[in-house]
Amino acid sequence: MYGQNQNNVQGGQQQYSSYYEAPSQPQIQMPVNNNELEEPVSMGEWMISMLLMCIPCVNIVLMFVWAFGSSAKKSKSNYFKASLVWTGIGIVLWILMMILMSVGMFAAAGSL
Repeated sequence: MYGQNQNNVQGGQQQYSSYYEAPSQPQIQMPVNNNELEEPVSMGEWMISMLLMCIPCVNIVLMFVWAFGSSAKKSKSNYFKASLVWTGIGIVLWILMMILMSVGMFAAAGSL
C-alpha cells in the first residue's frame, strides 16, 4: 500500500495520505462564441470615416450613429463612444473657462 492513494473518509471528507497528488477538480470549459469575433475596421473605412468627420454638423450626427447604431463594428462604436466622452469633457471645460473669463472681465471692469 505504500505509494498509493489511501482514501480515509472521516466526517464526510476524504483525506489523501500519500505523496501522490489528490485528484484534480473537473475542468469547466467555456463555450466559444464566434459572434464576438469580427473582422477589424479596414484602413479604407477609417479614411472615409475621417473624411466625413471633417464636414460640419454631419460629424456630430455620424458620431452618434456610429457610437450607438447597431450596424457599426464594435471597435468603431467604442472609438466614437470615447470620442463623444472626450467631446463632452471639452465642452464642459470650455464653458467653465468662459464663465471664469467673464467673471474676471467683470471684476476688472468694476475696479476701474
